[in-house]
Amino acid sequence: MRTERDRACPNIIAHPIPSVLEQLGSLTDPLTSSDVADLRRFLILVADPRDARGLRYPALALLCAAVSAVLTGARSLIAIIEWITDAPQHVLGVLGFAADPLTGLRPVPHAATVRRLLQRVDGDALDAAISAYLQARTPPRSSQRRREGRCDR
Repeated sequence: MRTERDRACPNIIAHPIPSVLEQLGSLTDPLTSSDVADLRRFLILVADPRDARGLRYPALALLCAAVSAVLTGARSLIAIIEWITDAPQHVLGVLGFAADPLTGLRPVPHAATVRRLLQRVDGDALDAAISAYLQARTPPRSSQRRREGRCDR
């Protein structure tokens, strides 16, 4: 039997995002649809490692959901999957999940789908995309503003 540690994705678990968020403070506010659209600009650069045959969920939607879950406090793969499963339909739509043509509902991916993608995605590219997104959302510190506005004599 596999333990939670064996099932966990090392790219997400070992990443210091929660500690970065604690330092930045204002980024722990709830993500809005414009934030997710902005996040998409950064995550689109992360290559999809999966074979093109039989893909039901786009990698961009899965990555947006996983990163959003981590940014809102998920600290394990199980917590990420629970966050995606519990997300309202309109949130899934904003994240990029397509609606079923017959029912109009947006189905959520199976836990194994999320796990496999997160295990196979390039960790360095994902790290760079998330770091760039967090840097873009971080307002400049007041000391930096003062230094930029000051003239050197």
